[in-house]
Amino acid sequence: MSPPEATTGPARRLPGPPTLTRPRRGGAIPGLRYRPAVPADPAKVQEVDRRLEAWARELDLFPPAWKGDFAGFQFGRAVVLQHPRAVDLDRLTLAGELLLAENLVDSCYCEEDEGRGGSHRGLGGPLIISQSAIDPFHSTPELEAEWQRGVQADGPLRSYHWAMKDYTTFATPSQCDRFVHDIARLHLGYLAEAAWAETRHVPRVWEYLVMRQFNNFRPCLSIVDAVDGYELPEFVYARPEIQRITALACNATTIVNDLYSFAKEMASDPDHLNLPQVVAANEGEGLKAAYLRSVDIHNEVMAAFEEEAAALSATSLVVERYALGLSDWLAGNHEWHATNSHRYHLPDYW
Repeated sequence: MSPPEATTGPARRLPGPPTLTRPRRGGAIPGLRYRPAVPADPAKVQEVDRRLEAWARELDLFPPAWKGDFAGFQFGRAVVLQHPRAVDLDRLTLAGELLLAENLVDSCYCEEDEGRGGSHRGLGGPLIISQSAIDPFHSTPELEAEWQRGVQADGPLRSYHWAMKDYTTFATPSQCDRFVHDIARLHLGYLAEAAWAETRHVPRVWEYLVMRQFNNFRPCLSIVDAVDGYELPEFVYARPEIQRITALACNATTIVNDLYSFAKEMASDPDHLNLPQVVAANEGEGLKAAYLRSVDIHNEVMAAFEEEAAALSATSLVVERYALGLSDWLAGNHEWHATNSHRYHLPDYW
């Protein structure tokens, strides 16, 4: 039996649309804890973008509503910043394919406010079929052929299928299985967010962050060893302390996304759940105070990652390499957010 809901304390209500009259453009969030990224090589960025756009055009992945979004997202710059120790351009391009595919599924199936057909209602159906695009269906030859035709008939499914197929040429079976499970975690997070949106549920702060531990960038971070040309052995990856630093890294960078996308999300959907909104609803304070408190939460999570990753790095060279890859990804992803003024701007809270 579930425990009864608490009957004391203020009701959790979203604070309503913020006043963003003088948004700040670009730059790092004041007071945010981050490590500077390795600068992105412009030649690598240009070549990865060229390859990614050719791949996407060949597979006919872009709906008409995506016109202009490819350049604005800066996929090539994102993966070059996130993977400064990548073995070669082929693996950087592969990281970009996976990133593009994940964003395509999210935008086309999950996001109602982007005008691309996404819906919170009934989301489980599209997501289970999406999972099959990387975790293949096994049945009779006739039914498998129907499934294959169904996957190839839809852009988001095609993107998952072919990105995963390319990943298998670089990654070990263990690394591929790790990625499949991390995408399943991501889909579970998508479903929780959609359910709360449907029911207008305002979660507690810890509940929201549990959802974001699943609905986060983990599939991108869990490939750092494959992109850098080695494997963190499965028996090492599965250790609780390795899982913890992985989760801390993923959670820190996901809060970064909440903070940088805050103004953009509030402009398009004032009821969109993000960490400042949830903090404000639970603590009965304004969005500015809640936003600054969210920066503090990020910094505490980031400090825990850095301290625990440093301690673990002293125990093994391969763990040190993996922890460094996570740290590189965090630094590169922060730089991408802080400098991508096409997508993000900061509220005037300072």
